Amino acid sequence: MSEIFEREKSFGWKVNVVAAHVAKLLEQELAKHDFPKSFWPTMMCLWEQEGMTQRELSDKSRIENSTTTRTLDKLEERGWVERQADPNSRRSYRIYLTEEGRKLKGTLQPLANQVNQKALSHLEEKEQQELLRLLTKVMDGVAGK
Repeated sequence: MSEIFEREKSFGWKVNVVAAHVAKLLEQELAKHDFPKSFWPTMMCLWEQEGMTQRELSDKSRIENSTTTRTLDKLEERGWVERQADPNSRRSYRIYLTEEGRKLKGTLQPLANQVNQKALSHLEEKEQQELLRLLTKVMDGVAGK
């Protein structure tokens, strides 16, 4: 006996709708600062930790390596990141923020916080914490952790 798929009861569908809505809100806020949403995962990871190789950055941001290459090219053109030769490997580079790239954090991260707060505003504080806890558990599960 097969189950009938019901979109309104689908976890995946609901998560996708929320993600699309939050992404659109974030994109609108970032656009006010001439910052494409496609740069966000890379810069967010670099604000957390500089000096990663491109492969490490790609893995951490969950962005394909070829896409990360193009993103880094664009970020470098804007003067926000720089590639420095890896002293441990002649074929590898480490990625660092420039001073201008570091300054963006203070401008852009509060926007992301505001978007997240808006998305969660219909939940009480305890519900927000529980939702984030459960989503982390699901993320770990789908990642095979």
